[in-house]
Amino acid sequence: MPGSYLSQAVDAATNAGAAYDINAKYLLADKQVLAWILKYAIVEFGGMQISKIISCIGGDIQIGSMPTDSGLSNLGRVQGMSAEDSVPGEGMIFYDIRFSAYLMEREMKFLVNVEAQKSTDPAKLGYHLENRILFYLSRMISAQKQTEFFHSDFDSLKRVRSIWICMDSGPDGDSVREIGLCGKTVYGKPDSQYESDLMRAVIINIRNGKEVKNSGHALIAMLETLFAQTDVEDKKRILTQRYGMTMNVEMERRINLMCNLSEAIKAEGMKKGIEKGIEKGIEKGKKEERLAAVERMIRAGALKEQILSYGYTQEEYEKVENLLLIRS
Repeated sequence: MPGSYLSQAVDAATNAGAAYDINAKYLLADKQVLAWILKYAIVEFGGMQISKIISCIGGDIQIGSMPTDSGLSNLGRVQGMSAEDSVPGEGMIFYDIRFSAYLMEREMKFLVNVEAQKSTDPAKLGYHLENRILFYLSRMISAQKQTEFFHSDFDSLKRVRSIWICMDSGPDGDSVREIGLCGKTVYGKPDSQYESDLMRAVIINIRNGKEVKNSGHALIAMLETLFAQTDVEDKKRILTQRYGMTMNVEMERRINLMCNLSEAIKAEGMKKGIEKGIEKGIEKGKKEERLAAVERMIRAGALKEQILSYGYTQEEYEKVENLLLIRS
């Protein structure tokens, strides 16, 4: 039996942490979840029903750099769009999730990128996330040449939306922020009423705390439920009853796996903690034994030079000497 996108992702993961990250992307790529994201992150979809928005999502969803085979799930395989974007001289970048969305009645097409971001801390990243976001937006615009428009037909550029779900906010850090182009006349009478809305990014900060009240923002509340470390049956019940999710086989499997991976990560962390404790204990025992040996030599009348010649340090000698003075 051929595997699903999800099983491919898990098979490609080498540990629980990596598998969890990959599974998070596949959960976000479910059309039901993407419809919620479009409704609350892209204003043009705001007044629509979730069921209607699902029908607006193209069949070209592409997830990360994972290998994909056609026919593995209803997400379909990329058609005319890739999760990888290569520009000569600019290197290659991989998008977490990339797809098209359409508003047929308004003849509008959106090129959408969704990123799951574990950290927003510049000290950890080595850069400010906003600069990376602007880079992604720019690449999504420039990559349209020879795909969405040809020659100098710049009015055929499609709107791009980059949505970043950041998962490291504190208990009161749930928020939504937008980054986009804005024009203003700094001198003279405005000579154009044209306002460009081609590029826009939305940063959605969800909280990583286990005990937090439901967010006042519907999308954040749903996402926090989706990724909460809670009982799997409770999670599925809330997603079904409160957010109208259909627990199809694929989504249910992903949620079950997410919860299992959470437990595996906890167990892995506990194991590492125990191992680290044992290592510290052994190291502490070695240090104490060295100090005890220095003390025995001092009590036996050995000179400092003799003790140091055996490989003991000046610091160890002085520490023992001070302890003996305190005890005397």
